[in-house]
Amino acid sequence: MLQYGVEEFCKKCKEIGIDGLIIPDLPVDVYSEKYKAIFEKYNLINVFLITPQTSDERIGFIDSVSNGFIYMVSSASVTGATSGFGNETKDYFKRIDGMRLKNPQIVGFGISDKESFNEATQYANGAIIGSAFIKHLTKNGTKTISEFVKAIR
Repeated sequence: MLQYGVEEFCKKCKEIGIDGLIIPDLPVDVYSEKYKAIFEKYNLINVFLITPQTSDERIGFIDSVSNGFIYMVSSASVTGATSGFGNETKDYFKRIDGMRLKNPQIVGFGISDKESFNEATQYANGAIIGSAFIKHLTKNGTKTISEFVKAIR
């Protein structure tokens, strides 16, 4: 992205229909100071991640510079590797919910079935199902996507 040029990259994203990006190694303060205006010029949303270890102050700053949603990483585990959420994770969900952020919060990592989806969305505005969806596609192809989605809802 830096080699291509940030403005050219954002311009190309708009041209091809990209609405938002997750750039995990772009610090929020650098984004705010150097790139936010460019992203806004091309109507691009930059999605920031938070974790249970992210301080309330940092979360507040992320919320203040965001214009899409905040990706709540549920744990330090690999995506899709957990089954259900422990008390620490639920406390994290409650803490973020209690902050009354302006941007919606979407939980990712560990969402693999109806139970984990419902647990996550009890305190957040949505959930991202990644690994479980890819595993389903790999095993079953595209024929049964609607059944997979219905099983989660």
